[in-house]
Amino acid sequence: MSAGAGPRRVVVLRHGETTYNAAGVWQGQLDSPLSDLGVQQAEAAGAAVAALGPARVVTSDLQRARRTGESVAAAAGVPITEDVRLREIHAGSWQGLTNDEIVARWPDEHARLRAGEDVPRPGGGESLADVRRRTGAAIEDALAATAAGECVVLSTHGAAGRAAVSWLLGIEVMDAWRMLGALGNCHWGEVVEGAHGWRLRTWNVTGAPGPADGTFVP
Repeated sequence: MSAGAGPRRVVVLRHGETTYNAAGVWQGQLDSPLSDLGVQQAEAAGAAVAALGPARVVTSDLQRARRTGESVAAAAGVPITEDVRLREIHAGSWQGLTNDEIVARWPDEHARLRAGEDVPRPGGGESLADVRRRTGAAIEDALAATAAGECVVLSTHGAAGRAAVSWLLGIEVMDAWRMLGALGNCHWGEVVEGAHGWRLRTWNVTGAPGPADGTFVP
């Protein structure tokens, strides 16, 4: 960090509500669209996050994150690029199912997950540690192009966003799950670089309409 230039900042933004979110369906890497409310949330979040002064936006390639990131980029007048490593956790066989269906079919795995164990999702899905590694690699590349005093916005997903923040803060991903909780639709966290590492400035902030309780379905 150059003297007088200010710290670098990373804003981790979750996408707006999707049709699957509204139905309580686990979407994972299924490419579900924003709901009507989600579109409104994205527009409102775009203006609010633009006020943080981003230099650019890096987005997951899934349409719900891309659409949300585009709102920020348009409001701020900055470029946007895609990075597939910012995708949501791959939820394996759980993708496309409701929580009740998952509990009925995989009671043991679901119970372990709710107890705080990082369980790889059945059927070839990822663990949160997997997501932390790939989002961390994406952040490394984003920061390599971020000058002192600049802010980069990562338009991503709930589990992926929290994993990204855990990587920046240097904490275990399940500790982040316990301490931070869910990131709501079109809510964000801001992480600021300091002399001895990164610190969380805000978490679960929003300027968007809709529930503010952090309700989360991947």
